[in-house]
Amino acid sequence: MSTTLKTTIAAALMAAFSFAPLTAHAQLFSDDEARRAILDLRARLNNMQNEINAKADKTNNLDLDAQNAQLRQEISKLRGQVEVLTNELANTQRRQKDFYVDLDNRLRKIEPQRVTVDGKEVSIQQEEQRAYDAALAFFKAGDYKNAGAAFYDFTRRFPQSGFAPSAQYWLGSTYYAQRDYRNAIAAQQVVVKNYPDNPKAADALLNIASAYMELKDRVSAKRTLETLVAQYPEAPAAETAKERLSALR
Repeated sequence: MSTTLKTTIAAALMAAFSFAPLTAHAQLFSDDEARRAILDLRARLNNMQNEINAKADKTNNLDLDAQNAQLRQEISKLRGQVEVLTNELANTQRRQKDFYVDLDNRLRKIEPQRVTVDGKEVSIQQEEQRAYDAALAFFKAGDYKNAGAAFYDFTRRFPQSGFAPSAQYWLGSTYYAQRDYRNAIAAQQVVVKNYPDNPKAADALLNIASAYMELKDRVSAKRTLETLVAQYPEAPAAETAKERLSALR
């Protein structure tokens, strides 16, 4: 309670007690005069009490305003901190999202992919895919020397790859395109021996027969064509083999 309020209350109490003699000497007045004096005293006491209460309320309100002002400052600070933390959280979440997207992209680059090769779904590493595509690009561009080197390297690096049968077949084709018929035959025989169930096996036999024909070995060419028709009668290469067999008779 403030000093001013204490002083006010003290003054009020002193004023109240100053009318005490009226009670002791009430018999000196008439009844009406005594009642009026008492009523006047009560009215003055009520007015003082109201004034005290008003001043007390005013004092309390001032204290409350000061407290409210302090609270508003604290709330403003807290709101600022909340805003900063909210922004930091949003930035952190964005960085985390970017990190996981980048990580996912990186993992996709190194994780094996499921692709269909020669009608069969296989798992291919990204490194395998790039090496095979590069070798095939050489072949399509007519650069058979570099294509042969690339396919040869592929078969050594990725012997278990789903592209291995095709790579071996294209290796034999690069030899044939360079008129290296004996190496062409040897390379295609690997396809027939190691991958007999692969669609490239029938094509490899046809390529072998063609290489024998270039070497003027009609007997070996005819035998190879007959093997092709017998072992792969449903393969597209079998129709070509039948036509060539008819021409050899």
